[in-house]
Amino acid sequence: MKTYRRMQKIVTARPVTEGAGVRLRRAIGLGSPEEFDPFLLLDDFRSDTPSDYLAGFPWHPHRGIETVTYVLRGTVEHGDSTGTKGTIGAGDVQWMTAGSGIFHREMPKGDGAGSMHGFQLWVNLPAGHKMTDPRYRGVAAADIPVLGMEGGAEVRVIAGEFAGVAGAVTEVIASPLYLDVRLPAGGTFEAPVRMGDTAFVYVHEGECLLDAGDDRTVTARNRDTALFADGDAVRILGGSSGARFLFVAGTPLGEPVAWRGPIVMNTEEELRKAWEELEEGTFIKSKADGKES
Repeated sequence: MKTYRRMQKIVTARPVTEGAGVRLRRAIGLGSPEEFDPFLLLDDFRSDTPSDYLAGFPWHPHRGIETVTYVLRGTVEHGDSTGTKGTIGAGDVQWMTAGSGIFHREMPKGDGAGSMHGFQLWVNLPAGHKMTDPRYRGVAAADIPVLGMEGGAEVRVIAGEFAGVAGAVTEVIASPLYLDVRLPAGGTFEAPVRMGDTAFVYVHEGECLLDAGDDRTVTARNRDTALFADGDAVRILGGSSGARFLFVAGTPLGEPVAWRGPIVMNTEEELRKAWEELEEGTFIKSKADGKES
């Protein structure tokens, strides 16, 4: 018998400014880093006003994490110190393992109407992989499996395995499940989740209904993040207008987190060393020099 997870808490994404002046909403990453372990941060950058995003995210370092950029509207030009560069378009995904250290830039450009919408998720790396070699994987929209499910849900499988289908992004160290789900009004979405794993939903269109226990439901609306309590399955119902949401799940690392800015380590000493290396010019552990080729 399935044990459906109850909604544990709902938080609404907060306005923040990042990069060179990009206005966005932070869905997770403002509280304790252990709360969504192994996920550290989820940003929703969406606007129909180019001045909100065109300043972009110029060259900046990362260490100790993987970053996932998923674009719904517009384009993002990117480059990093591995020599990789390109453009992420609507429906595309960029999964970057920062590992031992990488310099990176992302510059949102919007679409022909000036609209931009995308997400960036930070996934923590376990201690034994913090200093792994950086790498990059780009996935085109056409290569992401799309499933039609009983209950009316349409599911894009970005990473992990769902309904026997492997996601487009593979070999992710934390092995998360990352789905983009469309759910019609009155529809039902169900997903199995390993007991003990972290699971949350981020609503980016419409509204959905979540189990609150005692035969009650609560409504999660646009820009709401809902964290689930434990159980082996999640069930989500489409609200009166239907919904579109990200569903994310993964196994907690259960390790200490030392985090400042774009660098996430396990101890304050490791964090201090990383920032010293940035100042000394020894941060990058490969032959790359931090500039586009």
